[in-house]
Amino acid sequence: MNFFEFEDRLIPLGDWIQFLVDFLVENYRGFFQTLKLPVEKTLETLEWGFTSAHPLIIMAIFAFLAWKLAGKRVTIFTLATLFFIGMLGLWEDAMITMAMVMSSVIFCGLVGVPLGIMSGRSDRAEVAIRPFLDAMQTTPAFVYIVPVVMLFSIGTVSGVLATIVFAMPPIIRLTSLGIRHVDKELIEAAQAFGATPKQTLFKVQIPLAMPSIMAGLNQTIMMSLSMVVIAALIGAGGLGSPVFQGLNTLDIGLASVGGISIVLMAMMLDRITQGLSKKRKRKK
Repeated sequence: MNFFEFEDRLIPLGDWIQFLVDFLVENYRGFFQTLKLPVEKTLETLEWGFTSAHPLIIMAIFAFLAWKLAGKRVTIFTLATLFFIGMLGLWEDAMITMAMVMSSVIFCGLVGVPLGIMSGRSDRAEVAIRPFLDAMQTTPAFVYIVPVVMLFSIGTVSGVLATIVFAMPPIIRLTSLGIRHVDKELIEAAQAFGATPKQTLFKVQIPLAMPSIMAGLNQTIMMSLSMVVIAALIGAGGLGSPVFQGLNTLDIGLASVGGISIVLMAMMLDRITQGLSKKRKRKK
């Protein structure tokens, strides 16, 4: 056998990974079921709120947010988007998707922002975190959906957990970038006036890095929506379901309706979050 012909598998990496996942499933499944509990409760609460409230109430809430954060044009677009999705008969699916996206964004923010701050303030932390972020962003979603299903079973919660893994890197990277780009002279000035490291972080670095953090939040929302169809493969439901059903039955109309609804919802959330970022810049 010529070693450099690479005809045979010399490193059984796939077998090792399968063994590791099987070991975790057999010995720590209870731990992972407990780990998913906060995500499950958050998702159930949001899903109940979005699906049980009258559509006009939901439309009014989003219209108010759009008006306060982004102006009249975005408000009109928000109302038109929600009304159009409702007229397509996809209101409940859209609300399930909204609950999934909001749940994902909440946990991405809770975990991603502190990690981004830590990465932005420490070169060692950045070096340690960067390979994981590279792997999370470049690994195809179908690859880590398999262990997610094995550890957490199928369903909407597993879809949210897979979405969190997929959508977290942008908010970590952009938070770190924002912290690192704060003018060092401003930090030195704060320290010269006797500010503690905690005060410097919360009074100087985070406020000045907020535009970058908001950009990371925006990208996290967009990437969460891009996972909707893939999450439908493991029973997540939402707007990914009609796309998946259309793919299975070659029903281009059904798939297009689901896809257009996802695009419109993404545009709506993008305009609202951009409006929030611009409003903070004007205040600054």
